Amino acid sequence: MPLSLAAPIAPIAAHNLLIFLLQVGLLLLLAVVLGRLAARFGMPAVVGELFVGVALGPSFLAWAAPGLHGWLFPAVAEQYHLLDAVGQIGVLLLVGVTGLQMDMGLVRRRGATAAWVSVGGLVIPLGLGIGAGYLLPKALVPDGTDSTVFALFLGVALCVSAIPVIAKTLIDMKLLHRNVGQLTLTAGMIDDAFGWFMLSIVSAMAVNAVSTGTVLTSFAYLVAIIAFALTLGRPLVRGALRAAAKSDGPGTTVGVVVVLMLLASAGTQALGLEAVFGAFVCGILIGTAGKVDPAKLAPLRTVVLSVFAPVFFAMAGLRMDLTALARPQVLLTGLVILALAIVGKFIGAYAGARLSGLNKWEGLALGAGLNARGVIEVVVAMVGLRLGILSVEVYTIVILVAIVTSLMAPPILRFAMARVEQTAEEQVRESQHQAWTTQPAASRNDQVP
Repeated sequence: MPLSLAAPIAPIAAHNLLIFLLQVGLLLLLAVVLGRLAARFGMPAVVGELFVGVALGPSFLAWAAPGLHGWLFPAVAEQYHLLDAVGQIGVLLLVGVTGLQMDMGLVRRRGATAAWVSVGGLVIPLGLGIGAGYLLPKALVPDGTDSTVFALFLGVALCVSAIPVIAKTLIDMKLLHRNVGQLTLTAGMIDDAFGWFMLSIVSAMAVNAVSTGTVLTSFAYLVAIIAFALTLGRPLVRGALRAAAKSDGPGTTVGVVVVLMLLASAGTQALGLEAVFGAFVCGILIGTAGKVDPAKLAPLRTVVLSVFAPVFFAMAGLRMDLTALARPQVLLTGLVILALAIVGKFIGAYAGARLSGLNKWEGLALGAGLNARGVIEVVVAMVGLRLGILSVEVYTIVILVAIVTSLMAPPILRFAMARVEQTAEEQVRESQHQAWTTQPAASRNDQVP
């Protein structure tokens, strides 16, 4: 009996491909233009890149030119999934590249400081968010949503930080080599790990009754990932990169690094944790165990920061609908939640920094950096909307918090860091980071046969 072969899957339709190419091209074009414009006004490029999505999404283009918006961004899941795939690759590589540049020596020496800052920046906004969740007008809470689940979810939304936005902001402002920049990323990593852990628990509570086993399993996965990275992960990464280094030119090394980051992301995603956590841990492993020549990874950094990251930040605003803020009740509630989010994060991070012996300007800079919630909060909000925990109005408010906190971080960071002297250790780290932006002539002249 002959085997029955499945019919071949049809390739992407010509029109769908055309729309996808136009979407990516337009998003990247506007992200580059508005990013440069933002930089000219003394702001990081990420500010302009985030605004692209808001301008092209329901907040403006769908209102000003609904026909054009409907043609360019059709409400078809498959079309959006194509953009989402590009964006996910971009954010994973951005987080991985950020991990590559982490100074783990500083983390080991000042881990207690980062922990204090992180705890302060977590507990206070989490508590304020939970309290606000119980006091919010019932009209803004979806019917059938448990008040405790809603309050916990809002607390999680207010306590997270956005490593991708923080990283891009620090890179754009040339602050990644500073101790405060490294501490901000370290504290942000702790915040995000806790935030994703809490998100998984609250999501489980929304779908099923949460159990002690669910909590312990998620925590055990987190510990197992860290243990694997510190034991088997280091020799595996070192061996892969040592083999790649035998090839001439940077091509093989860049390819291996991307493969490692994507596989690590897939591993944490499979365990129910966020893929970005795996990319960040893998980036740290490559930077510490791999001993890669920075010049060989310069092409990767260039492509990620110049192409993938701008597209990702631009597309993050496409699902935002800020027109709901025209309703007075929604606007007033949004302003209250925004104030709680900003004040809670600032007070918590500042208090943790001061208790750790940092001066007031370093504390202010840490509070500003960790306040940037950006697209991570957008992801959290989308999970809440999908699960029915958040109404469209509260979803819009959470998006407002994400945008405003990301926009306000750069000027406060610039103001505070202008009053913090650069140390000799930071100067050495700066020279190491500069190697990422330069390639030797031999590498630049390599051509693919």
